[in-house]
Amino acid sequence: MRECGILLPVASLPSRYGIGAFSKEAFQFIDQLKEAGQQYWQILPLGPTGYGDSPYQAFSAFAGNPYFIDLEQLTEEGILTGEECGAVDFGENERYIDYGKLYEGRFPLLRKAYERWKQVEFADARAEAVHRLAEQRLREETREYCFYMAVKNAFGGRSWSLWDEDIRLGRAEAVREYRRRLTDEIGFYEFQQMKFEEQWGRLKAYANERGIRIIGDIPIYVAFDGADSWLHPELFQFDGENLPAAVAGCPPDAFSATGQLWGNPLYRWERHRKTGYAWWMRRMEYSFSLCDVVRVDHFRGFESYYSIPYGDATAENGHWEKGPGMELFERMQEYFGKKRLPIIAEDLGLLTPAVHRLLRASRFPGMKVLEFAFDDTENSDYLPHKYKENCVVYTGTHDNDTAAGWFAALGRHDRQFVREYMGRRERGAKDIHWDLIRLALSSPARLAVIPMQDYLGLGSEARINVPSTLGENWRWRLLPGEVTEELTARCRRMARVYGRG
Repeated sequence: MRECGILLPVASLPSRYGIGAFSKEAFQFIDQLKEAGQQYWQILPLGPTGYGDSPYQAFSAFAGNPYFIDLEQLTEEGILTGEECGAVDFGENERYIDYGKLYEGRFPLLRKAYERWKQVEFADARAEAVHRLAEQRLREETREYCFYMAVKNAFGGRSWSLWDEDIRLGRAEAVREYRRRLTDEIGFYEFQQMKFEEQWGRLKAYANERGIRIIGDIPIYVAFDGADSWLHPELFQFDGENLPAAVAGCPPDAFSATGQLWGNPLYRWERHRKTGYAWWMRRMEYSFSLCDVVRVDHFRGFESYYSIPYGDATAENGHWEKGPGMELFERMQEYFGKKRLPIIAEDLGLLTPAVHRLLRASRFPGMKVLEFAFDDTENSDYLPHKYKENCVVYTGTHDNDTAAGWFAALGRHDRQFVREYMGRRERGAKDIHWDLIRLALSSPARLAVIPMQDYLGLGSEARINVPSTLGENWRWRLLPGEVTEELTARCRRMARVYGRG
């Protein structure tokens, strides 16, 4: 069955309060997807973000981003007022998220909502009652995140590696004392997670009722500054002081002479193997509870991963280590009782024969990106005539420039090859995004996913992320009214023409 979908981060939805959320605009977007003949909405990771605002560096693999909680639903519950929400400065530019103002304005509102919610939900308004409710509604790992954030706040927001030694090393007496001392702060974060799950659950159910499935996204690694690494140091390559022996990244290549130093802790795969990959089973269980399909980032890292000595300033001195390979996914298939797990493998980049063998053995669809197809060799594996059905094609992803921005930056040879390949006579760039969308939709790939910016024909100003940079990423937003009836009609017609509607 040939299908299609649109890529748009939740954060990029329009809304009244500074960032996309599980608000009425999200429900409206699902209606627009349906009208446009789509079957999928692809999003980015939903976890709580920290420094740099990247959804790929979350404070937990088992928690949701409180920025996405819809404040209007909290006003309908009577635990916030419209005046309180409207009085907060979330920034003046509807097109771009101001994360500084968002951080300063969002949490005081959520704290007001928490205090009133306790009064409504529990007569005594004590945090102990919140914990009892959270034990019923939240996973243990999600509650661990709530504890982590409470302690982190007690240390002025610093990462756990800078905490006092007793709590940094998770000594039992210190853990008990901090749980006692920070009981209400823990409850505040439990409240956020319960509201996140309530609201996302309603939105996802609405999408599924409308025939729209959600493609989620998980990073292969977790953040060092996070609950997972602090509370489960035995699962990572840490020394006796719980500091990394090595960290993740990518080797030097044509794009970066010194490689990419991500800094994430590396897994102690032998320990995971001895537990039957129990932590990974719980992680995927949580991910499948949030989404219908999960895109797994950096899939090649399961075959072999790049290990960089901790403390190095660049990735130049790293080396490759073997990952768990197919054993991990066989365990998943056994655990979930499915022959075909709903996973998309992010297999982009320079891949070895061993990675190709792993992808074939898993039977997961890999990814094809049209912006990678037109190079000097004129023989790229990303050219559509080389595709098999079992793949997902994109014009570009969140890490790429928009189609229009990409084409504008191409050299003369590559531009000419794009025109020649698509049979395009015009030499200008007008409507080039529609030609690339048509190329993706007409390809043999079973699923085609197009970023919303490409349907709108926007330039580089609408790019979501420039890898290895800080400060200007994850900010772009859709404006109210940009998705018109004319646009959805054209999307629907193209989907039908190429057997995807």
